[in-house]
Amino acid sequence: MKHTATLLAMALAFALAGCNTVKGVGQDVQRAGGAIERAAK
Repeated sequence: MKHTATLLAMALAFALAGCNTVKGVGQDVQRAGGAIERAAK
């Protein structure tokens, strides 16, 4: 039981870290798109 709880906690930590990474990439792409849009004007 203790082993299962540890694995579950580790999986949750990796999932949360992955979400933050994907969110950060999305923000970077959004900023780059804004810069391209301003340059086009």
